[in-house]
Order: sequence, then C-alpha cells, then structure tokens
Amino acid sequence: MATRLNPYLTFDATCREAMEFYRSVLGGELVINTFGEAMPDAGDIADQVMHASLETDAGYTIFASDSPPGAPKLEGAGMSISISGDEPERLRGYWEALAEGADVVMPLAKQMWGDEFGMLTDRFGTPWMVNIAGDATQG
Repeated sequence: MATRLNPYLTFDATCREAMEFYRSVLGGELVINTFGEAMPDAGDIADQVMHASLETDAGYTIFASDSPPGAPKLEGAGMSISISGDEPERLRGYWEALAEGADVVMPLAKQMWGDEFGMLTDRFGTPWMVNIAGDATQG
C-alpha cells in the first residue's frame, strides 16, 4: 500500500451515526469495529466504535472512533475536511446532504476567484469546506 493522508475523526458516542451519515452522503464501504469486539470486558462502551473506516468510490477515506471514557476528545479546532473538484452535480449533492441539520458558516455560492465555495459544520460537529471549480474558459 502506498502512503496516504486522511482525516481521523473522534466523537463522543456518536461515531456510528456520524459514519453512517457520511456513507449516505459520500457512498462507499463502511467497516465498523466496536470496543466489545476487541475487549470482551469493555462494559458500557462495548457497542461504541473503536475504529471505523469509510472508503468511497471517489477515493475518499475517513477514519473515526468514539473517545473511550477518560480519554481526551480530540476537537477539530483549526481543521476542516475539504472536498473540491470539477464535478458540480456531485459536489452540490454532497453540500446539500451535509447541510441538513448543519450550521452553515458560508453558503455555497460563486466567489471572487470564480469557484463556488461554502463552509459548514455538520450536525456531528465536523467542519467541511466544499469548492466547485469554475469554468476556466469564462473570464
């Protein structure tokens, strides 16, 4: 396997719901492993997610987990997941789905650099940026 860089998100007992939502938005294959599968004595956290992996047909990969009790929850301050490209229909579909129940920081709209761009924080607290490349032939 070649090296790759991808986000690893942490949640407070909502990882399964968040990752199933991301799969509904982005498509792909979702694999979820629980604390109970790895640790028979996991107790109250047995059904929480120890590791989840979403691999999409578009080549996106998102890893995630729930923070076990006593472990610090890693916050996404200063970080956003950015999706960009030149497939307007696909990217607008992602935006519309992610925007359900989200805090839209900047609506998806044409920007001074010629692209459509928007920012939101989804209902799970994950910040996203979507950039749809403008037509380079238009001046």
